[in-house]
Amino acid sequence: MNQTELIYTLYKISAIRFGDFTLKSGQQSSIYLDLRQIISYPLLLRSVASHIWHTLEGHAMTTELICGVPYTALPIATCLSLQHNIPMLMRRKEAKNYGTGKIIEGVFQPGQHCLIIEDIITTGGSIIETVEALRTAGVTVTVAAAFIDRDQGGKQNLQQTNITTHTVFTLPHILKVLAESNIIQPEERTIIHALLNEFA
Repeated sequence: MNQTELIYTLYKISAIRFGDFTLKSGQQSSIYLDLRQIISYPLLLRSVASHIWHTLEGHAMTTELICGVPYTALPIATCLSLQHNIPMLMRRKEAKNYGTGKIIEGVFQPGQHCLIIEDIITTGGSIIETVEALRTAGVTVTVAAAFIDRDQGGKQNLQQTNITTHTVFTLPHILKVLAESNIIQPEERTIIHALLNEFA
């Protein structure tokens, strides 16, 4: 599906919702992006993964490993791993207190390049946590790809840690597409215009 169809589909399955929400970062928002929904729609999941891949241009050709930020990006990273035959790593939220006690799961060699996959960037904090764990384990990380950038400084924060970030959508772009559609409710249109004014 093309980008407009993708946005419409996300709205229709309530992966894009309007109201009063508290984000993981603690910020208040009148829009909530819940991409956990996509795991129940295999065709949509594949489409999201494909759109992320296409944003990478030549960068994807040099990646040796792929790692999804826990937890919502893990199915997307798995999809890309299977589609492009790239070995996958997983970062645990915390080390096991039994067995090997590893934070990074999977087979890798020090110095290998790993591509980070994320669903949504707000501050970039979750990506930075994953990057730090991988770099501590000896993995090289310089590129991340995400589906949506909320356009709230996350890319700039990641640039400071030497991570180049590629994204499919920015939140303002999604809002503009929905504002120009006839699928939203009148009260949602009011919220969208208020949000767009904040980004202006």
